[in-house]
Amino acid sequence: MTDPIADMLTRIRNAVQARHTRVDVPASKLKLEIARILEAEGYIGGFKLIDNPTTPASPQKVVRIALKYGPRGERVISGLERVSRPGRRVYFGREAVPTVLGGLGTSILTTSQGVMTGREASKAGVGGEVLCNVW
Repeated sequence: MTDPIADMLTRIRNAVQARHTRVDVPASKLKLEIARILEAEGYIGGFKLIDNPTTPASPQKVVRIALKYGPRGERVISGLERVSRPGRRVYFGREAVPTVLGGLGTSILTTSQGVMTGREASKAGVGGEVLCNVW
């Protein structure tokens, strides 16, 4: 797999479209940080790291993400977009950190101070690589 972050976002996007309650993603430190931000911003219900999944063909560790829906079943995540890809990296300086949908969405960046949202990066005065946008 050449882009595991895009795979994670696609799995979440497909599970939300199919109205699943949870989705399993192969684990990595970066994926755990992205899931932490999605939970902190209120896009997912929660996540946990599972050491030994039940199916024998799956990888050793899995991040289980509990998806979140509104009171009438409306989707909390209406869009996920991968910005920086292996073929085209996208970086922004501290003055040009992007906003998503005029501040209604969230951009997730990897910076020298770790993985954080665009708002946190602006407050901290750092720029970095934009991994994805969520709205």
